[in-house]
Amino acid sequence: MTCTESRALRRGGVYLLLAAAAVITLVPFALGLVTSLTSASQFATSAGLALPAPPTVQNYAALSGAGFGRAAVVTALMTAVILVGQLTSSVAAAYAFARLSFPGRDALFWVYLATLMVPATVTVVPLYLMMASLGLRNTFWALVLPFVFGSPYAIFLLREHFRGIPRDLERAARLDGANTLDVLVHVIIPASRPVLVTLTLITVVSQWNSFMWPLVITSGGKWRVLTVATAGLQSQYNAQWPLVMAATTVAMLPLLVLFVVFQRHIVKSIVLTGLK
Repeated sequence: MTCTESRALRRGGVYLLLAAAAVITLVPFALGLVTSLTSASQFATSAGLALPAPPTVQNYAALSGAGFGRAAVVTALMTAVILVGQLTSSVAAAYAFARLSFPGRDALFWVYLATLMVPATVTVVPLYLMMASLGLRNTFWALVLPFVFGSPYAIFLLREHFRGIPRDLERAARLDGANTLDVLVHVIIPASRPVLVTLTLITVVSQWNSFMWPLVITSGGKWRVLTVATAGLQSQYNAQWPLVMAATTVAMLPLLVLFVVFQRHIVKSIVLTGLK
């Protein structure tokens, strides 16, 4: 076997392995979509892998009567507010830790970063007591306030990226009369677009899929989010899995669209991180 044939064989094996991994990853999503298009009667009487005959959208139509539309609006609004707050706070804090000099800067950064080691479940009870004492339980602000002022992971990611931006760009801007805010807005942020897009996707996915905190801090249907509403369908409709799969598909669709639109920026961010 020649060297070219051996290389082609190895490449074919890699592609075959990647194809198998892709199938294993995508099959559950395909089964969920097929189940969501199956009527409740057919799902109860046929095999689990049977195709819908005929396909029906009645499960999706039934979601509107289950308060799913309002839950989607609440989830989108919550995610948008947290995203804007986290990006603004994280960019400002990361720039301060990366470029500004003040007493105790590094010690404060590492102490703040150490909070990454604290499991999220440990903070649920203290946060609940804080929101309850402020009279914010079962309100929109209780959903967003604990997460709107940045996160250790976001600040760490941005700080490391900001430190890799050449200081000559910042010096040139200051020679042109730019102040600190101008440098941040017109130099640092444009040079960090791929990382900011990646951080945006991470934040959106994590908040869109948030379950424990909304379940604890809210009750009733007024401020219910998609994850809580989907879990409620299992008991409200006697575990009608086609309806639950329809709700899951609707909740997952915006994230898939978001990833497809911004996947180029994600790849670019990974390449930049690897080069650094």
